[in-house]
Amino acid sequence: MRRRGDERGRALLDALLEGRSEPGLAARAASGLDLPEHGRYAVAVLRSAGDGPTGVATETDGLRFLRRRHGGRETVVVALGDRDPAVLAALLARWCPGPGGIGPVTDGLAGLGAARRLAEVALLTCPPGTTEIVRLEERLPAALVVSQPELSARLVADVLGPLLALDPADRALLVRTLEAWLECGGSAGRAAGRLYCHRNTVLNRLRRLERLTSRSLSRPRELIEMMLALDAFRLSAPQA
Repeated sequence: MRRRGDERGRALLDALLEGRSEPGLAARAASGLDLPEHGRYAVAVLRSAGDGPTGVATETDGLRFLRRRHGGRETVVVALGDRDPAVLAALLARWCPGPGGIGPVTDGLAGLGAARRLAEVALLTCPPGTTEIVRLEERLPAALVVSQPELSARLVADVLGPLLALDPADRALLVRTLEAWLECGGSAGRAAGRLYCHRNTVLNRLRRLERLTSRSLSRPRELIEMMLALDAFRLSAPQA
C-alpha cells in the first residue's frame, strides 16, 4: 500500500511539474502528497542528480523537499512556508555540486509547471563548466538571452562579429578583460588588479574592443548591447 501511495504521489507530482491543466489536479496532489494546495513553493532544476532518496518528501532545515530525477537531471520542489527562497542555493549545494537553477516563488501547487520551466531557464544561464546554483531573479538579462536563441545568435554576430574573427587566444584575452571590467563596476584599476596587469593595459584593451565592435562602453544603450552579446556568447557553448 505504501508503494502504491508513493507511485501515485510521484505521478501527481510529475503531472504538476509538466504543467497539466486537469481539473482538480492540484487538490488531488495536495491530498496525495500531504501538502497544502495553496502556499509558497519554489522549484529548482539541477543538472546532475544529487544523493539521497527520490520521489519522497524529506525535511531539511525546516523545509520540505520533494525530489524527482529524470535522466541526469533532478527537479526539486520546496515548500517554503514563510522562508526566504535565497536560502535554497546553499541547501541544495549539500546534495549536488551544481549547476542548478531556481525559479520564482509560486503561490500554490498549480503553479509548479510554470515555476519548473523558469527554473530550467535559470539553469541555462549557468555557463558550461560552472557549478553555481542561481535564482532566476539574479539572472534576468541572461535569461532573456537564452530564451531567444535565434535572436541571441544574431546579436552575437552583429555586436561581436569582428571580435570572433580574431585568433582564439587574442579573443579570449579581450573577453576576459571586458568581463573583469564589468564585474568590477567599470573600474579599470580594480580590473587591472584582477587581471594582474597595468590599468593602462585594461584601458587599451577596452578601446580596442570599442573599435572592433563599433560601440562605446560609455554610451548606456551600446553598453547594454555589449553586455547582452557577451552573455549570449558565454552561454552559446553546448550544455549537457
